[in-house]
This record gives sequence, structure tokens and C-alpha cells, in this order.
Amino acid sequence: MEIALSPIEFARRARRLYAGKEAVVEGGKRFTYAEFFDRCDRWSAALQGLGVTQGDRVAYIAPNTHTHLEGYYAVPQTGAVLVPINYRLLAEDFEYILNHCGAKAVCVHPDYIPAIDSIRDKLPKVEIYVALSESQDGWQDYEKMIADSKPDFTEAEISETDLLTINYTSGTTARPKGVMITHRNAYLNIMNTLAHQHLTPADRYLWTLPMFHANGWTFTWLNTARGMTHVCLPKADPELICKALGDEKITMLCAAPTVLISIINAPKEFRDLIPKGVRLFTAGAPPAAATIEVLENELGWQLTHVYGLTETAPLITICEARPEHEKLSAEDLAIVKARQGVELVGSGELRVVDELGDEVPHDGNTLGEITVRGNVVMKGYYNDVAATDAAIKNGWFHSGDAAVVHPDGFLEIRDRFKDVIISGGENISSVEVEGCLLRHPAVQEVAVVGMAHEKWGESPHAFVVLQPDHQTTEDDLKQHVRDALAHFKTPQWVSFVDELPKTATGKVQKFVLRDNKTSITRQ
Repeated sequence: MEIALSPIEFARRARRLYAGKEAVVEGGKRFTYAEFFDRCDRWSAALQGLGVTQGDRVAYIAPNTHTHLEGYYAVPQTGAVLVPINYRLLAEDFEYILNHCGAKAVCVHPDYIPAIDSIRDKLPKVEIYVALSESQDGWQDYEKMIADSKPDFTEAEISETDLLTINYTSGTTARPKGVMITHRNAYLNIMNTLAHQHLTPADRYLWTLPMFHANGWTFTWLNTARGMTHVCLPKADPELICKALGDEKITMLCAAPTVLISIINAPKEFRDLIPKGVRLFTAGAPPAAATIEVLENELGWQLTHVYGLTETAPLITICEARPEHEKLSAEDLAIVKARQGVELVGSGELRVVDELGDEVPHDGNTLGEITVRGNVVMKGYYNDVAATDAAIKNGWFHSGDAAVVHPDGFLEIRDRFKDVIISGGENISSVEVEGCLLRHPAVQEVAVVGMAHEKWGESPHAFVVLQPDHQTTEDDLKQHVRDALAHFKTPQWVSFVDELPKTATGKVQKFVLRDNKTSITRQ
């Protein structure tokens, strides 16, 4: 008899093999796998008692807590669809997403209950409001319902093409779109990752990456598949991260480059707590080679660069190590590791194509769009046929990411197509200029965007966050770029800022920088 490919299958195995092993840690709370799944089962029964049935949407608005993690098992094993929402959004964003997905229930961390209370009269489809901690007026008490329920629920018959989650995109240029991820999508993404990264029940994973972000790159289920320990960290503060790394003997984490930069720049007394040998996945934006050098050579970590999108469940490439890389210098190896790499073994076929749909030559120079087809590509955008048809053409998902392919087959993203700067007819990669500036000792973070220019049409503008106790000048940074790159890639303008605008997952919001200063006529 065939069994559907579903992450819930990993839970079945973990229940039998790792029942007495520590599964989840959050502050002073610690749960074995038996205790964790008992809570999940009780919550499944409670949801069914509240009237949640197969196919209903159950939304979560919460940081990286054990109660949030429980939703990744309790909801889908009833056949309902989990909708994890970016908790840093505004009330009007919550209103749009909850109404668009037709959520029947919404489970909310107490920090965000006021935002939902302010829009309750605008949520006609939501029937069930659950507070994920202490009792709140007008809200169901999560812990009380778990305590009052028995771990008996009606397990749904799941098809692997059924919806597992709906994950909403950031919506930086338009309304958020609901990415439909199936049980099969997530299961195969997990197996692909495990084919490339050796993990064991001895590993301890720190939750710095938001769980809501593409289901935590499926580590919400992957850690359980290998019997690892989930260490939940509700706030990704660099000092808290450093402390958790040491106290909990962490061996693995996932993080965007901006989070890694914050760890690197944490005060020395906290950096001294960090253990060596930590493995990590980074994605969300191309990491600078300079950042990789510090992590690997100074902290003694092992970094793996991966790439994907919410629409691809999410991972589709990995910068895998090859024997020939062992001969490279630390600086050259960091340059290679900053590339997005090659297809995962089972993610599907990936091609970088030109405007005519032809694959670009593997010369490390010709720019094209990343396209992919295969088992991890989303089912489509929820209730949005037009957007689905625009993104998936002739069976290929079009990413919108501009990249080149090197002779060794390694993919390297140069930009989002909308972020490529066209100056005097020349294409400038903002990522390349950012990587160059990050090698300047005074630069901690940088974002480069295109700004209107009377003569060139568009020119690079660099927004720079300086290292603590470091100083430099606009002219010095321009000369630094001019010495390393073609002169036309040198920023026309440099602005020094205290911080860069970012999403909850650490991506720089370049549209905010552009909107703040959309027309510059300096020559």
C-alpha cells in the first residue's frame, strides 16, 4: 500500500524512535518527543472540537515559540491547512491575508493580539480566535484547551497533492500572494536537503530563521525527521543568539546574511560564548565573501550557501563543496561559497535563460533569468490564477532573479531583475558592488540601489552602515570600488545611515531606499 509523501510521516517515525529524547527547548521549558507530540495531538483534538475540518485554513501569527512549532504538526495531521503569517506586518496586512486565505481559525502570540483585536470586525470568515499563552478576553486559551483535551483526534486521509501550507510572499511591490505548498513539495524538499547535509539525532538546531518564512526552510519538519533538538528563540537578538549557541551547545542553524553580520559584530563578551564547528545554511540574499571569511576563518563555522524561493518549497540550489575547492586560498574559496551553486539532487531542473527562453552560455558573464520545474515548485498562488499563469509558463516557474552560470555549472545571482542598475547602457549588479564595499574595513552593512541620473539615466547609490568606532568618507569608499571594479560601477553617491530597512527575514527593502530619494540630478 502506498503512503502519501508528507512531512507528517517524519513525525510518525520520531514518535517511535525518539520518544524519550529532548525535542524542543524554549527558555526554561523542555519537552521530549513524547511530550511534544502529546501536546500536538491534544491540540489537533481541540481544533476538531472547535469545528476545524479537513481543508480549513488555520493561521498563526507568532515568533519562534514552541506553540508555533506545534502548529506545524497539529494542524496538518487533521487535514487542515496551516497559514503561517509574518508577525511583523501591520494590522491592515493581517486583515488582507486572513480574509484572502479564508482562515477559519487564527492562533496569535499575545504580542500581536491587540493588532488582531483592532480588525476583528473586518474578519467575517474567522470563527475561532486562540491566544497562544495566557487567557485573553474574547480569546480561546490555548494552554487550557490542551490541558482539557485528550490526545485523541481523527487523523485525516491525506493525499500528497493536498495543501500543507499557504505561505504569503512579502508583498513589497504589490499585495502579498499566497504560495500553495503541498505535502509532496515539503517532503521532497526535506529529502533533498538531507541528501546534501549530514544531520544526526545528536544535532541541536537554533531557531533564528523565522518559522513563518517558507516554513523555516522546512526545518520545522526536517529537524524532527532526524530526531534533532529544536531550540526556539523568539527574538533573534545577536546577544541572545550568542548565549544560546553556547548554553545549548548548538550545532546547526539557518540565517540570512544580515543576521550573520549581527553575530559577527556582537560585543566580544558574547562572541566568546560561540562554539566552534557550528554548521549553517544561509540564503535570502547573497552573502558577501568577506562575511564568509570571518565566519569560517575567525569563528570556525562551516557555512553552506543555499538558494530558493517561497514558491519552490523553498530550496533549489546548494553551493556544494568539491575536491578542487580544497586547493583554493581562503579568499578565493569564500568567493566560490558566495555563489548559489548547483541543483539539489531532487529539486528538479534549473535553467538560466535569456529573453527568448534559450539557456545562456556557461561563461560566468551572460545574464539570464533563473527558471525551474520539478517536484518542489508550488501548486500555484491561492485564489490568483492570473499571478500563477504569469509566474509559471510552459511548466517552468520564472523566479525574477538575474544570474550567470560559471563554466563549472555553478549559478551566481547578480540581482533581482528589478534591482539591476542600467547606467549609460551598461548593466551593473548591485550585489557585486555591495560585495566590494563590504571588503572595506569600515563597512558593516551596505545596500546599493539605482537612482535617476540626468546624464546616465540611472546610477548606483550606496547606503552604508559603518562598523562601530570606524570612520571613512564618501570619496574613500568610491575609490575603494574604483580600484576593484570597472569605473562605471562606482557609486555616484554614498549615504551613511544608522541602519538599513529590512523584512522580518533579514532582506534589505531596497524599494524603501529608492522611495526615500527617487530623483538625483547630481553629476
